[in-house]
Amino acid sequence: MDAPPPPPPPTGWSTYKKPSSAARLPELDVLPRSAARKFLTPVKQIHDGTDVARFHSTRAYRDICTFILQLNRAVCPRLPKDQSEPLVFTLTAPRQDPAIVKRLQSLLSRVEAIIGEVPPSTGPRRFGNVSFRTWHQKLDQRIVGLLKEHLPQRVIDYSRDSNAGTEYPTAWNELREYFVGGFGSPSRLDYGTGHELSFIAFLGCLWKLGAFTSPEFPLPSVGEDRRPGDVERSIVLGVIEPYLAVVRKLILTYTLEPAGSHGVWGLDDHSFIPYIFGSAQLTRPIRDETEPMPLEGSCPGAPQPKSIVNADMVEKYRTDNMYFAAIGFINDVKTGPFWEHSPTLYDISGVKDGWGKINKGMIKMFNAEVLGKFPVVQHFPFGSLFEWERDPSAPDAATSTVHIANQPVAGPGGGAGGGATTFAAQAQGAGAGAGARGMPPTVTAVPWLSRVPPESVAPGGGGASSAGTSDEWVHVPTRAPWATGERR
Repeated sequence: MDAPPPPPPPTGWSTYKKPSSAARLPELDVLPRSAARKFLTPVKQIHDGTDVARFHSTRAYRDICTFILQLNRAVCPRLPKDQSEPLVFTLTAPRQDPAIVKRLQSLLSRVEAIIGEVPPSTGPRRFGNVSFRTWHQKLDQRIVGLLKEHLPQRVIDYSRDSNAGTEYPTAWNELREYFVGGFGSPSRLDYGTGHELSFIAFLGCLWKLGAFTSPEFPLPSVGEDRRPGDVERSIVLGVIEPYLAVVRKLILTYTLEPAGSHGVWGLDDHSFIPYIFGSAQLTRPIRDETEPMPLEGSCPGAPQPKSIVNADMVEKYRTDNMYFAAIGFINDVKTGPFWEHSPTLYDISGVKDGWGKINKGMIKMFNAEVLGKFPVVQHFPFGSLFEWERDPSAPDAATSTVHIANQPVAGPGGGAGGGATTFAAQAQGAGAGAGARGMPPTVTAVPWLSRVPPESVAPGGGGASSAGTSDEWVHVPTRAPWATGERR
């Protein structure tokens, strides 16, 4: 029986050159403009740990996974036919960014400029600088005008249900919520991976609304000057990295606390996304858009993973690569041996199978430690663009992982209580090495933790085990686009 034909490209995407092969990674849909849309004011839906499992069955979760994988693949090096040198997509390489990307860069510059209007308070404080609240208030007051100034008219005028009345929410309600949510919490004076996720959702909203396919801001014609993935590469290198630069300036200026951090055993105090895309920049090249994303290997000439512990190498590559830029920021704000203040990143630097293996692991770790942890996703709001509605293709909510099952549950007062947690990798028989080194039980063990610090002795007196070198990856829901370890 003949296989069914591939689905047609999303509306508004007719100028994008896409292979017809079913092997191509799924892409986030661009919504059709033919029908009016019912927008919603985004609201919080994750109230305790049981809601995290429900979240993994929603359309929002599916779309977040799809969009991140789509962006991840775009920055993977390519090896075109009849060429011996791969195309490597660095932060400083020439790009033909569409005008919408340039406008978003200008928007981020305007957001950054507000920092100059609000100097940090010099008064005594224990945690973050209280002037951050003033900065955030100014951003909140100006955001509607800034978005209207910098976004395409087709997004501003996106049709909505005409029967709802003038008070009915518009696209602005959803865009504003995710954008402002991407710059930390003014009440807690912190910033973390949940805020980073909110900004990714803002870009996903723009994608769905056709901002990156708008005829107002065309790219060059498809051909020699344009390749599949150019739009996504411009988003990663031309928007997300400048966003991270603004966030890092906020952290330094207002000494923002980490939000939802595991402390020394976390990957990073504030961010996760640059480690995904930065490792993808250094993976083994793929030859065309039908080849699966590499699961191991590195691009010829790429620095070795162990280079991150060499400060000179980090300075050399931080202007070109997002992974090294994130490591460079850690070096800017922390002192002491790298293995001591960043043991997880130090252990990952010992991976022998190259940046493709690291990229694969980063994606699965992101699913477990960001999308699968209540303290991180509890504040994520859901509207019409990232829906709380169940994804019809999702498995039953009961099909959860050990990460999802062990979450805080609602206490007597209705808030999240201190639910029991377990060491996920120990439950799967793959975490002895990390456990022996004193990792707290709330942290997911990473199966590549194999490097031994210079002292070669764990704090408790035992040597670091090599059990973490197993190729068993943390278990993730089978419906997620990245769940099988093979990119589709």
